[in-house]
Formats: sequence, C-alpha cells, structure tokens
Amino acid sequence: MKRFLLIFLLIFGVGFSGKAQSKPLVNQAGYNLGEAKRFVCVGAKDGAKFKIINHTTNQPVFEGQILNQQGWFTAFNPVSQDEFRVEVEGFGTSVPFWIADHLLEKVASKLGYQFFMDVRGSEDPINANLPNVYGGGPSRDAGGYGLETIFECLQYASNPALYDRWQTEFGDKKVPDLIELILWHAEFAYAHVAYQGPVANRHGSLGYEGQPRMQYDYWNLLDQLSVVCAAYHGFLKPYLPREKYLKYRQVCHEKWTAYDRHKVVRYWTYSTKWVDAGFQEFNEMGNAYGQSVFSNLFMYLCEKNEPDGQPTQYLKWAQESASDIIQNWDFNNPRQMWWIRNAEHITPQALAYFLMIAPEHAPKGTKEKLSAWATHIHQKTNNFWKYRVHSETEWAHPKTKELGGAPALGGSMFAVAHLLNDSRLRDLGWAQTDFVFGVNPVGTHLSHKSKERVDIGGYWEGVEFGWPSAHPNGYGMLGKVRGTLDGSPLDKDFQKSNVSTANSSNDPVDLIGKDAYTTEGWSISNRGWQATLTFSTLGSHRIRVLDTAQKEIEQAKQGQTITIELKAALNQDWNKAETGYVLMHFNNQPPQKIEVTETGTNTGLFRAKYIVRKEAKFLEISYGYLGFTKKTSLRIQ
Repeated sequence: MKRFLLIFLLIFGVGFSGKAQSKPLVNQAGYNLGEAKRFVCVGAKDGAKFKIINHTTNQPVFEGQILNQQGWFTAFNPVSQDEFRVEVEGFGTSVPFWIADHLLEKVASKLGYQFFMDVRGSEDPINANLPNVYGGGPSRDAGGYGLETIFECLQYASNPALYDRWQTEFGDKKVPDLIELILWHAEFAYAHVAYQGPVANRHGSLGYEGQPRMQYDYWNLLDQLSVVCAAYHGFLKPYLPREKYLKYRQVCHEKWTAYDRHKVVRYWTYSTKWVDAGFQEFNEMGNAYGQSVFSNLFMYLCEKNEPDGQPTQYLKWAQESASDIIQNWDFNNPRQMWWIRNAEHITPQALAYFLMIAPEHAPKGTKEKLSAWATHIHQKTNNFWKYRVHSETEWAHPKTKELGGAPALGGSMFAVAHLLNDSRLRDLGWAQTDFVFGVNPVGTHLSHKSKERVDIGGYWEGVEFGWPSAHPNGYGMLGKVRGTLDGSPLDKDFQKSNVSTANSSNDPVDLIGKDAYTTEGWSISNRGWQATLTFSTLGSHRIRVLDTAQKEIEQAKQGQTITIELKAALNQDWNKAETGYVLMHFNNQPPQKIEVTETGTNTGLFRAKYIVRKEAKFLEISYGYLGFTKKTSLRIQ
C-alpha cells in the first residue's frame, strides 16, 4: 500500500533535487472513475511535464503538461486496484492515491452520517438535558438550527441500498443505522419543539428586533420534522409507526405559521461575535436563506399523499420563498454568500431541489437564477486552487474558519450542474472535494488525523496527512467524533502559496502542514460536507433496461426476459461481487424490491434478470427517493 520511504521524504521536504520543494498536491484518497482529476504543483511553470506512475509497478501510465500550476488527468481511467502517484520533474512526487469506481462514496459515505451519531448531546432524545449541551440541540454546540435530519434523509434517499447494509450501531440490528439516526432526531425535535429554557452561554440571541428574545431556536425543529413527514411516504413507513408520524404532522400544522416556517426569515439572529456582530440578514445560525424552500417542499410532498392534505398551501409558501431568492439573492452581497459561511450552501441547493421534485411548479426564473449563480461561481473560482475567492484582494477570511466554503460548496455545484447539464461546474465540484482531501495551500486533509479517531475507524482510508492540529475538547467535544472536519486555509495560507512562485531563488516552499490556523470543528460544517456527499450521486447514478442482446430498450413483450441494470455508488468491497436493489412498479401496485448483483468483482455495475409478467401493462423501475430518484419506464406490448 502506502510507501514508508515516500512518506519520509514528504515529511522532511526532500524532493528529487535535494531541496525543500512544493510537492504535487493530490487528493490523498484518490479520484472517482469517469470524473475530473487534477493536482496542484505550486511554482511549476507552464509546459512542465508530469507523469502518473503506477505505484506498484513503478511504470509511467499517463503523461501531461502543467498549465497554471495545475495538472489535469481526467482522461486517465484505469480499471485497477493499484495506487498511483504524480511526479513532476524538479518537484518530486505526490503521495499515492487510488482511482476507482465511486471512490469518494466508498471512503466517505459512512463517515458522513457517523459524525452525527457521535456528536449527539445525549443518548436519550426525549429526556436530553439541554442546558448541559452547549447551545442546546440534538448535536453538541449546534442549537436547534443544525437541520441534521434534513440532510440525513437526503443522504439516505440518494443511495438507499448502500445505507441499508449498515445495521450494527443501534439497538435494532434489523434497521439501518442511518434510519435509526433519522428517527432519533425526529424524536428529539418532537420532544423539544416548544422548549424555551436557557441553554448556557451563546454568541447572541434569536428573534426579531424590538420583540422578546429567544435563547433557543426551537422554531427550526419543525423543519426537521417536515422532512421526516415527507420521508414517511418515501422510505420510512416500515420503520415509523403511523400514529407517531401523524403526531409529527399535526405539530407541524399547528405551529407552522406561528413559528414563521412559511416564509423567508430575515434579521432574526443578533450576534455578539466579532466576525458578524449585530443583526444579520442571514447567517449560519437561526434561519438560512432558502431553508423555507426546503421545509415547505417537504410538507408539500407529505400532504399530497394524505386524503385530508393541504399540498396547495405548502406549495404556495415554497413558491413564495423561492421567488424571494430569485428576486433578491445578490451574489455580490457577501452577507448572502460567503459571509453566512456554513449556511451558504442551503440557498442554491434549496432552489435546485425545487426543480428536482416539482419542476412544473417551480417559479418562473428558477433555472435562470441557478444559471446566473453558476456563471458567478465560474468567475470566482478562476484560479489554480479552484477556490471560490472572497474578493479581488482577498482569497478567504484572514481570521476565522472557512469550513462552510469548499466542503459544502461542492454539493451546490453538483446539484446545479446536474440541472443545467454543466460538466464544467461538476468538475469544479470535484475540485472542492479535492480541496478537502489535500489540494489546498496547507496540503493536508481538513480533518486532524488523531490516533483516537483512527483507532475507532473514524478517519478516511488512504489519507496520509491530516490538518496539523485540532481542539478536541472544545464545545462540541469532537476529539473522538468520527469524520470531523477541523480547519481550512485562511487568507495568509493562499498568499503564502502565491508568493512562493516569485521568490529570488525561484525555489517554491514546502506547503504541507505549515503554519496552519487551528480552529474548532462544528456539526454545522459537517452538515455541508454531508450535502456534498449526497448531491455528488446526481451525475453518476443511472438505470437501464436491456434485451438479451444487451441493447437498451424502452418497450417489451409480456413473458420477455429483460435485464435491469443499475449504476450506483454501491461498490464498497473491491474483492467481491456485491448486491443492491431497485424498485419495480407494476400496474400501479405497491413497488417490489428486485435484487441486483454486481456483474463481477469491482465492476460497480449491478444487474438482474426479470421476466415480464403476462398481466403487465406498464413497468417502471426506480432507485432512490425524495427527488434523487433515477427511473426508467417500459411500454408493454
């Protein structure tokens, strides 16, 4: 696997020239097959040649040239379990990395939700002692605005057969861990939906100017219940008793307008933090710009499945909230963009979600607004780090954490790229994940690689260098929380990497782990990363139906044998053929699960034979839920 000598050379900054060098910085885990692949080599001149070396055979397998201190090797898609490395003459070699089917999902999917298991403030969702959990809320140091349940539900909906495999961490070994986590958060939200007690010291208070202040943002717990109500009609019915679901639905109905869930909420949080003191239009606490689009759409999905439902009302509120974004979202207003940090990802993702689940009802201008956002993002990431800069003079904030940036921005890019069919924007999304995994001015993963985390299986496979340090015993107590993100480069780190190309000796500096700012991780930051893992699947999952000649078909005959083919991020074990499932919808009857099996070890392609029933008039085959559904239909002759 990883070579100890290579790691020794990297740690001590010894390149092939014998000088301190800026090594080629790669995604330390590796890259997904068929997706964008790049590295950064600070100081390398345009036209400098690079090679991709098979780390097992030491043979070159791909060659290219540096342009703007980057090397792209997107076209290199080997079918191999070997590791590879990048070599640039005069700059040494990178750490080894994999290139594999859905590699990001393989190394990060489980950690994406295990974080939210570990960071819970109590094992008991109903009798949690909120004043003992800093900021209150289901997650330590997160208040009620974490929106954990929303992104847990979307994560499951994006790839259900994968998350159904993991059933070992809660009491019921027959229920997927992620489902149990969702149900835990639902119980917490329902139990505390009217809680107004003190929750220890916090950086500000909640409510409108001139009105009584709130110490705990119980309003936001309705948003968490709304997605559970939607998911009940998607995938939660086998696990959530109807009487409990109806209680959740009822409390949403009763308190929705009283808690201002029906609209975009502005100037609601009063902050005493130096970075955003005073009343904020939007920020990472309280209500995010676009949050009401998500929650009203979830209630719309719920209500249209109930005989006494009110889908029209919730759809109207979702449309009004989306129209607010279309009319007022200003990309040049930092208080609606990077200034709100960990909540920034909500805005484009919520607007995109409208087009994912109800495109026929989305307000006029929805797609055009997302297209304008994409153009803005293309402009702001036009640098060799592919990092969304703050301004013409500032890369990132000079003093505070920026974990709400790259880890979450990737998800927004994936969502919008899918809707606009913008391959360049999708490539930028992968560049953000590369940034998280080491293609950044510090040259490390954004999570500290502590022994405690490694010992509990809480770190990403294949990553050599983690964030230089962390605050394990801060308010979130994240030292032993799996999958925590701890830090991100500040403005000085980007400036350092720029200056290094213009020094008198023209010798770039070694960037790995140097002089990095140590902040404290936060569950709100991990929420944005969870969203990136979720929306990444939009451009890579597909379903096809094939005939015996392996030709894709759109119609079939009764009694005909067909092949159902699923391409999804289910390839976790490279040494065995794995299984998944699709849903068969037959003549408007309840869907039936059809098991699909990988076509071989490490192919990432899953198939099943199916004989069309004689009474069949119509077949639809689907995978995924809540807007992430991939489906195909067959006309039956």
